[in-house]
Amino acid sequence: MSFGLYMLGLVILIGGLARAAIVAGAPQIYVIIGVVILLGIGIMSAVKKTRPKDPPAQ
Repeated sequence: MSFGLYMLGLVILIGGLARAAIVAGAPQIYVIIGVVILLGIGIMSAVKKTRPKDPPAQ
């Protein structure tokens, strides 16, 4: 899976969660903080999953 595709799915997921939180009545500052945290976690996991494997040491 490519990094761009992984990030696109993550952004769609986070957008849906943020919209649901706003509709549910969560304060906007908490939604923004949650989005920033989720984006950070998502970027770290996307890099981890999409980077090439290291060659074995000899």
